[in-house]
Formats: sequence, structure tokens, C-alpha cells
Amino acid sequence: MSQTEFIALIAMMFATIAFSIDSMLPALPDIGAELSPSDPNRAQLILTMFFLGLGVGTLFVGPVSDALGRKPVILAGAAVYIVAALVAYVAESLEVVLAARVVQGLGAAAPRVVALAIMRDLYSGRIMARMMSIAMLIFAIFPAFAPLMGAGIIALAGWRAIFLAFVVFSLISITWMYVRLPEPLPPSARRPLRLNLILMAIREMASHASVRISVAVQTLCMAILLSMLSSVQQIYEQTFDRAAEFPFWFCAVAGISASGSLLNAALVVRFGMRRMVTWTLAMQIVMSSLMLALSAAHLGPVAAFATFLLWQASVFFMAGTALGNLNAIAMEPLGHIAGTAASAFGAITTVLASLLAVPVGLAFDGTPRPLALGILIMSAVSLAWMLRMAAVERRKPV
Repeated sequence: MSQTEFIALIAMMFATIAFSIDSMLPALPDIGAELSPSDPNRAQLILTMFFLGLGVGTLFVGPVSDALGRKPVILAGAAVYIVAALVAYVAESLEVVLAARVVQGLGAAAPRVVALAIMRDLYSGRIMARMMSIAMLIFAIFPAFAPLMGAGIIALAGWRAIFLAFVVFSLISITWMYVRLPEPLPPSARRPLRLNLILMAIREMASHASVRISVAVQTLCMAILLSMLSSVQQIYEQTFDRAAEFPFWFCAVAGISASGSLLNAALVVRFGMRRMVTWTLAMQIVMSSLMLALSAAHLGPVAAFATFLLWQASVFFMAGTALGNLNAIAMEPLGHIAGTAASAFGAITTVLASLLAVPVGLAFDGTPRPLALGILIMSAVSLAWMLRMAAVERRKPV
């Protein structure tokens, strides 16, 4: 497999997550009206419940892939994902859909975590960060079109058909992987699936200050992104009365902000992963502060909407710049336990990010202010942690 094809395959595995989330955004009003008419705001839990299942599944698939190999675990996860999507397709209550989304997240953990471990199996350091940024660029472009795809599916066959699209997407991804990718983890490099070895790996992770801090910052950055995704459709619909235009604006903003991954791929080898994360967090603090101030300034409808679009783009830009680098920082000293490491910090960041995003999303009051305040606080804490990482590394003996 060529490097170009490898990056495309890894990006498609990552895109399983984006497709499972972003294509649901246009469906939230219909789902809320049909399955939770007394409290339509509960429909946004379809996003956070998927993330919750994703986080729990992430804890297990890495160690299993270290023991059994990468490809069998991805295939098993895809089977779980497909079955859960079919259950959600026929569900008659929001509770059943939410339960299916948790299980679907469990299955989606396999391509998410094991794809990261595969990349670490084959690459390391800044080269891995550069390849991760390119993969994240493709990953960022795909969700730009996912809401449009979701809206098109809804127009043709209703919101339930989106779950059938998940089945088709997953089948294409695993077939490509099965046919074209050789098993990257030979039997000689595998680790027995024993609890004491998993605990030893987790203790080793905790011994690295850079890993601890990068996991904390990644948790907050992921919570920022999930908070935006949970509230963005409601803001378009209720704040700006632009529900019909939402998929098109989302596509434009996400497409433009995907340049964050492209810029990172061009600059990370020169400036390093830590500087890139620090700079993008500082930028987000400025942008969120401006959004919070301007949202209380009673701007005209056009100016207020333009301000929100710019801020939304900055959040997506930050995610495209920061998340790949934070993954690479955390994985840098852990190549010999890549699967277990990816599982452990993936589980921690995803579960905690889901829990942090729920109150931010439910605080929606018809304006962007609760979202702006939540993102500002999380960005400030993240920047403080990155400065702490720099201070710790300066004190390391040469």
C-alpha cells in the first residue's frame, strides 16, 4: 500500500466518527419532534451518547488489538457498529435510539483507536504528526459535507435512512482495509491480553508528564468541539432562523476551517507540536472572548450571524490544528504499547469530553452566550496546561 493510499484509508477510518455525528445534525429537529415532542432539546443527546459509547469502547479495543492484531479488531467493531445502526433504524422511542447510539459508539471505537495504533506501528515523531495532520485534513473536509449528505438522505427517505447510510459506509471502509492493508502488527510484537500488563502500561503512561498533560488538554479540546456540534444546529435554527440553510453554511465553514490541518501539516515539522497547540489555543481564547462580548452587543442580524460564522470556523480550525498534535504528543514515548496507550487516553478523553459537553449543550438559552462562555473557560484551562507542559520540559535534564 502506498503512503497516499494509507493516509486515505486512515482518514476514512477516522471519518467513521465524523460521519456518525455530523450527518445526524440536520435530523435532530425531526427526531426531537417525532420521538421527544415534549422536550425536543433531548435529541442532541444522540451526539453525546454516541461519544459516551465511543469512550467506553476505546478502553478495550486497543489492548485487544495488541493481543490479537489490528485487522480482526476493526472487523469485529464494524460488525457491532452495523448491528447497532440497524437497531436505531427500526427504533420507535428516543430511549432505544440513544441505547443503540451508545452501542454504535462502542463499535466505532475500533476504527478510531486501532487506526491510530496502526499509524504508530508504522511511523513516529514529527513524521507521524505530519501524516496525522494530512489524515485529519481529509477527516475535516468530510464532515463539511456530512450534514449536506444527511439533509439529502432525509429529503429522499427520511431521517431513519441515515442509519442505513452508516451501514454502507462501514462496509466500504472495512472491505478496503481487509483487501489492501497487510496486518501491521506481527505475532512477535503482540502482547498477551492480561490485566496486569494493561495496568503496567497505564502506570507507564501516567509516569510521563507530557502524556498526562496532553490527555488533559485533548479532553478539553474535544469537549470544545463536541459542545459546538451539540449546539450549532439549534443556534442556526432558533437564534438566527436559518435552519434550512444550516447544512450549506456548515459545509462552507467546515471546509474553510479544514485549512487548520493543512497549515499544521506544513508548519509542525518546523515549529513542533507543542508550539502549534499553544498558539491555536491562544487564538481561540481571543476569538471566544470576542464572541462573548459581541453576543451581548445587540448587533444587527447579519452582523451577528457573520460573527458567529467566524467564531464557528475558529473552533473547527483549532480542532484541526490541536487534536492531531495532542495525539502525537501522547503517543510519542509509548510506541511499544501503542494499542493499549491509544485505548487508555482515548477512553479518558472521550468519556470526560462527553460529560463536559452535556451541560454546555443543555445550557442553550436561544443565544450563543452559554456556548461561548463554556468554550472560553475550557480554552483558558487548556492553554494553562500547555504552558505547564513547556515549563516541565524546560526543567528536564539535557
